[in-house]
Amino acid sequence: MRGQFRIKNGYQMAYLFLIGFFMGILIVNLGHDTWIRNGGLLGAEMVNRLKNSRPDGESLVGYILRHRLSAVCVLGLVSTTIVGMPALCAYICYTGLAAGCLLSVAVVRYGIRGILLIAGVLFPQAILLVPAYIGLFLWAANVNQILYAPRTQLEGYERFGRRFYVKKSVQMAGITAVVIIGCLLESYVNPDIVHFILKIF
Repeated sequence: MRGQFRIKNGYQMAYLFLIGFFMGILIVNLGHDTWIRNGGLLGAEMVNRLKNSRPDGESLVGYILRHRLSAVCVLGLVSTTIVGMPALCAYICYTGLAAGCLLSVAVVRYGIRGILLIAGVLFPQAILLVPAYIGLFLWAANVNQILYAPRTQLEGYERFGRRFYVKKSVQMAGITAVVIIGCLLESYVNPDIVHFILKIF
């Protein structure tokens, strides 16, 4: 039964992300003047600032860690409440929306170079952060369903037993560790990659 829940949750989250992603693409294309002509997102001025600046990893790591770990903590805590699933669905949809908007703006402005730029912005931390966030989403959905699903759907599962808390705590610790490593890559490795890619702009 729990395996079926995980598979169902995975499909639902993928659908939510894709809905948000295509909504982001649609928003950028419908609001072309706002996003492209009058907007500064990934504009020439922004790209020039990025090219002429090379942030130090030590100055980035604190900000990135606070940003990433706050999302982990908030989703982890909210998942234990009755509004956990709606909040999680909204966050996933928002993530897809942001990704769709950013990718659309990059492609409209720079074509193939825009895709390369977005790939550079995400590499190499996405190799760890994407699986970590997927694991976090599944963890949050599973915890919420275990806490609030009718007992008949999870018969024989001790939702408030010691085993439950230990298992979920270990899983969260593993997710957090992967996120921290991803943040270190984002702070110390990614700026050099972005700076190298920006040479073609």
